[in-house]
Amino acid sequence: MVTERPASTIAVTGAAGMLGSHLTARLLADGHRVHDIDLREPGGAGLHERQEWTVADIRDGDALAAALAESGPEVLVHTASALPSYPREQIRSVIVDGTRSVFEAACAAGVGRIVHMSSTAVYGLPSVVPTTEEYPREPTDDYSRAKADAETVAEEYRARGHCVSILRPKTFLGPGRMGLFAMLFEWAEEGRNFPVLGSGNVLTQMLAVEDLVDGVVAAVRAEPDVANDTYNLAATSFGTVREQFQAVLDAAGHGRRVVSVPAGPAVAVLGALQRVGLSPVYGRLLHKLRGDSYVSVDRAAKRLGFSPRYSTVDALLRSYQWWRTTGKSVSTSGNTSQQPWRQGVLAAAKVFF
Repeated sequence: MVTERPASTIAVTGAAGMLGSHLTARLLADGHRVHDIDLREPGGAGLHERQEWTVADIRDGDALAAALAESGPEVLVHTASALPSYPREQIRSVIVDGTRSVFEAACAAGVGRIVHMSSTAVYGLPSVVPTTEEYPREPTDDYSRAKADAETVAEEYRARGHCVSILRPKTFLGPGRMGLFAMLFEWAEEGRNFPVLGSGNVLTQMLAVEDLVDGVVAAVRAEPDVANDTYNLAATSFGTVREQFQAVLDAAGHGRRVVSVPAGPAVAVLGALQRVGLSPVYGRLLHKLRGDSYVSVDRAAKRLGFSPRYSTVDALLRSYQWWRTTGKSVSTSGNTSQQPWRQGVLAAAKVFF
């Protein structure tokens, strides 16, 4: 059951990221005080009167403990993470060690509730769809293993009596999201066809960032026995990879099409390029695009009242429209989901499409 709760102080790690920034805006609009924590300085025109900001690494337990002791939040939402494209050691350090540091600091500060942002990546490449929360964690790469191990940390604290929500979103999209999607947007804008592995007729599911924020807020508001659980979050309206990519090409207005490339040879070539740093397309993504990939959100719907407003196509097109008006001017420095990933040798392949 989800009920309205009085405004409170909520801490958000990874506040400068796409999810963290959207979540902060929503929490402030709902009347909460927000204590943002991130490695980066706040952007924009300054802080809201009910917002404070701490620049800190989530692996720095002392800095976190001092920040949380000062603001005294009732809830902490842990969104800080690493990307699959990070070096192996950094992925594990940020996701696993960072999560333990956050939980230790939050519990030491007496934070009553923690919302931990995980990922459906913990399922690996599930053989059953729709995949429910009962499906075993079967990670297949450094990123998914780190996400699975971070969930184990969260469950340790839940077992000690702390209220811990574990949220597993599918890939989320919306204004501010680029990463690998910037390649699709750029090729569409330039009037090129866009390749898919095989037929492209596999079902895939994503999520609008606004709907993800709704899910986080629902977990923050829920009664403790409801919040203290694990939930998939994803769009309930979705289609095939071909349909979704074609929607972007149609929006670009050049009459271009999604074209099939032989899956086996493409996976072999892209895998080899990724291993030597010449392609940003990581292995789990390649294999995920070859089979149906979608989860059940029945538990979140029944217990949290989760009801996504946007389809996967809606979310993708909203990202594309943002990219057309704003995203092109975003700096390419750094490595976050808010910046376009370097295409490597794939940029040269555009001439064939």
